[in-house]
Amino acid sequence: MPGYDTRSITVRLGGHDFRLRALSDRQQFADPHGDAERAGICDSQWSLFGQSWPAGEVLAEAMCVADVAGLRILELGCGLGLSSLVLQRRGADVTASDHHPLAAAFLEYNAALNGLAPLAYHDLPWDAPDLVLGRFDLIIASDVLYERGHAESLAALVERHAGDDCQVVIADPGRGNANAFTRRMAQQGYGVDEQRLSFHLGEVAPFRGRLLRYRRPPGATRRPPLLDAA
Repeated sequence: MPGYDTRSITVRLGGHDFRLRALSDRQQFADPHGDAERAGICDSQWSLFGQSWPAGEVLAEAMCVADVAGLRILELGCGLGLSSLVLQRRGADVTASDHHPLAAAFLEYNAALNGLAPLAYHDLPWDAPDLVLGRFDLIIASDVLYERGHAESLAALVERHAGDDCQVVIADPGRGNANAFTRRMAQQGYGVDEQRLSFHLGEVAPFRGRLLRYRRPPGATRRPPLLDAA
């Protein structure tokens, strides 16, 4: 036994049913060899990768219709890998990434569960430079700004791995750190298009959730660093 319980869920997107193996609930925890602890993942955060979150489904829905032909795509904090599975099904060049010690195994299992070839996966801690991964044309993520310091870490990660004409798409449920991230992206020459969306069934406007699309045109000038730390 792996030390944790799982369940099977089905998410319908773009006219297709995607089957996922997920953790049975947020109380699951198993780190017998200390892999998660060494990765900086505490007990209370251990199970978060193994859930299907509303923001993840919003991002995956957007990837069902996004123009991805010819793009090299990176998903950050993929968790169960729903958006990457959608892109894999569409024949896109996608690399999924996370830093949870079980993310790769869950992604491989979920790809097979949906009759897909194994996805490219990369273990990617945000605060450590990675000399192997390279640069991408589209970087996507969902619900990755849930702590104050994530805005700065995520913007720095984007800067390291974004190509010259890169798009960045973030599904954010409205946790309060998206504005700080947008300011840091502006330093790198990105403009933003914001779409307010319902992330929960029965939610009424004004919606807190946002689909944020950042675009940096070729040759954009980087601005001086911000003076504040917000």
